[in-house]
Parts: sequence; C-alpha cells; structure tokens
Amino acid sequence: MENRKEQFDVAIIGGGLAGMAAGIHLADSGFKVLCLEGELTAGDPVGESLDWSAPALLQSLGLPMERLLTQGIATHKRHVILKLKDGSAQHYIPGEWLGKPPFNVNLETVHVDRVLLNQALRDIVVAKGVTLVRDKVVQVESSGRRIRSIVTAQGDRICCRWYLDASGSGTSLLPRLFGSPVFEYGPHKVAMWDYFPVEKSVDGTTLHADGAGPAYMEWVWQIPIHPDAVSVGYVSTGESVKEKRQRGMNVRDIFHAQLKCFPDLQGLEAAAASDTPHTTSFRCRVFSKLAGPNWLVIGEAASMVDPMTSNGVTAAMRHAAEASSLLIRFRDRTSLPHLPAAMYCRRVVTLARFFNSAIEKVLYERPIRNRIGPFHAGDLYTIPAWSLNVIYSRLQPRGFFKTMLFSGLVSTLRVGIHLFYTICRWQQPSSAVAS
Repeated sequence: MENRKEQFDVAIIGGGLAGMAAGIHLADSGFKVLCLEGELTAGDPVGESLDWSAPALLQSLGLPMERLLTQGIATHKRHVILKLKDGSAQHYIPGEWLGKPPFNVNLETVHVDRVLLNQALRDIVVAKGVTLVRDKVVQVESSGRRIRSIVTAQGDRICCRWYLDASGSGTSLLPRLFGSPVFEYGPHKVAMWDYFPVEKSVDGTTLHADGAGPAYMEWVWQIPIHPDAVSVGYVSTGESVKEKRQRGMNVRDIFHAQLKCFPDLQGLEAAAASDTPHTTSFRCRVFSKLAGPNWLVIGEAASMVDPMTSNGVTAAMRHAAEASSLLIRFRDRTSLPHLPAAMYCRRVVTLARFFNSAIEKVLYERPIRNRIGPFHAGDLYTIPAWSLNVIYSRLQPRGFFKTMLFSGLVSTLRVGIHLFYTICRWQQPSSAVAS
C-alpha cells in the first residue's frame, strides 16, 4: 500500500459540482488539492434549472453568465411557469424591486446543460493544478472524530491536514460514518427524464402538474437547456412507480404515459433522444452534524434538496465556497474552531430544512394546495424562498450573530408554514384525511 503523506493539504472525496467548486476555491488560495472522483458513468448529472443566486456563484468559479450563454452551456431563464392539466397557467417572475437598491439582484438566471457545465468546471479544475484521481474511498481511519487518513480502492493511504466530503447523496460518507442525525422529508421519489428537439423554446422553466386533488402531487419539468432542445422529466413517488411496474409497465411506458397527460407534451415521445429515459431515485434529507476537527461535508452529501426548489446547484456551490473559506481562514491550525464550524452546519441545515419542509407542506401534500389552490400555493412557496436566497446573498451570514439572525428568520418562516399546514389539514374534509 502506497502512503501518500504531506503531498496534499486537502483531500476532496467526490468530483461532482461541489467537489470541483471547492477545489477551485482552495487552489486559488494556494492549497495543494487532491480530488478523488468516482466513475464518470456512475450517474447522470441533474439540476438544470438554476435559481437567481446561481450566476454570481458560477462567476466566482470563472464561469460568468456571458460565457455560459455564448458557449452554449446555458440558456436564459426569466421566469417559472406552473401549468395544470386543464391548460391554466401561472407565471412566477422575480419582482423588479429585487433589482433595485439595496438588493441590486441580477434578475437573470439560466438553465444549464449539466454535462457541458461539469466539463467546463473540470477544465478549470485541471488548469488550477488540482490533482484528479479516478478512485474511491473504501476506508476512513480515524481517532474519535478526527480523520487520520483515507484508504482508496487502489490501495493508497492518503494523509492530509483537511478533508472535504463531496461524495454525493447516495454515499454521504462522513455523515454516515460518524453517525450524524438526519432529517428526512417526503417519501422516496423517482425522477425519469429525457431530451427532446424543439423548434422553439421558451426562456423559462415550465412545471406541469395536476395541481388540485391528488393526495401527493406528481409533476413534470420542461427545461430548455439549448435553444433547440429541452430536458423533460417526470417526478413521482417510488411507491407509485413500483405499482405501475407491477402492472407490467416499463420505465419508458411510465414516462411516456405521463407526458400524454399534458397538452403541451403530447407527441414528444416520438422525438425522444433515447429508447430508455434516464432515471434516479432519491429521498430529500439533511444531516445535522457536518463538521469534525479536520473535515467538512458539502453538496448533496450534506443535504439533498428537492429538485422542484431549483436550489441544488446553488446549495452545492455555497457549501463549497463557505467550507473552503473556513479551511483558508484556519489553514495554519490543526483543527477547525468549534464555533465557526458549528455556524457552517447551522446555515446548511437551516436552509435545507426550510426548502424541503416548505415544498412538501405547501405543494406536494394536499392540505394547503387544495385549501388555497395550486397557484396561490405556488406564491406561498416562491415568495419566501426567493426572498431568502436574496437575503442570504446580501447578508452573507458567516459569523455568529448574522448566522443566528438569518436562521431565526428562516425558522420563523418554517414554523409559520407548518402552522398554516396544520390548520388546513384540520379543515379539510374527513374523507380527504382518510385517503
């Protein structure tokens, strides 16, 4: 077994979006960075519709919006449209006041081709001098909560001062190893998607749903990742997909049957890019303890936010930036101070819990959605969600007081939504409660 000692300052476990972003930030500050990436075919990248905080975070990585657009990596996203089966629609557009002082928010964001985005980031990572190794961690050697070394499948023992876990939601290596408590939201879900050519695409994300009635809402996304191509995906519960499979339907049958439910999507199946849609399964959750003496957890290894929130890419880049700033700030120490590490954990957990809890209670589940209607429910979610992203971007909560102030605001909103959900649930017909 080869023992690589003192070669690297930081070992990043995972070469996805969060891992690459952290590698760029750390390399820019003079760290010697090793990034262990798994098989490139391990999964299809998702997260194509970005929120309005994402462009500034991408620019900090060397990918300004102009470059993303001119190189065909992204298309404009100016609004979100919710369309129901009856043809009615609601447009959600950031208010012009967000672009004025004191907020000065860039009201433009983008949809991205995740394959091209990941490749562009990888090129930057390589140019920055980050060492990329195709390998995976099979053992973590620790003393208490301090990591002494990691051992890879190829037999290398790697010793560094710092470790970042960006292993993704399917692994969450360090939270599971150290027994971090976890908050879970909603049932297990399945997403299946494909890419379709179109003659003309809109400059916004469209969500299709049967908004009123169902006990748990299924939905379809339509995201123009290129001017002449759209990503279309279906999100349902694992139980629903399992029941359809037991009836003899395969993944392609399930996906295409759902597309036929919506007028705008009928006929798309004939132009599918592949015979079998891409699929992934997930459950939204967040681990509560994401830091140790010499390690931090970032990206979906820390929190898996629901894809309907469009916050997954933003969360990954935020985690990477904030975790990297902690390592840079305390680079000459052997351990992270407890308070800054705890505040990092609080910020990650607070935001992820809000987005997952709010989307479940306001839109996925029936009480609020049926009580005030799906369009008003959309308002009830998007207004605080977008506002929180704006406040976070402007407040930049890093220290104790700003972090506690922001988490107090987020917790208040979450509790308020929970109370409204409880009231709506009490008021719904008994037959609906029973079902």
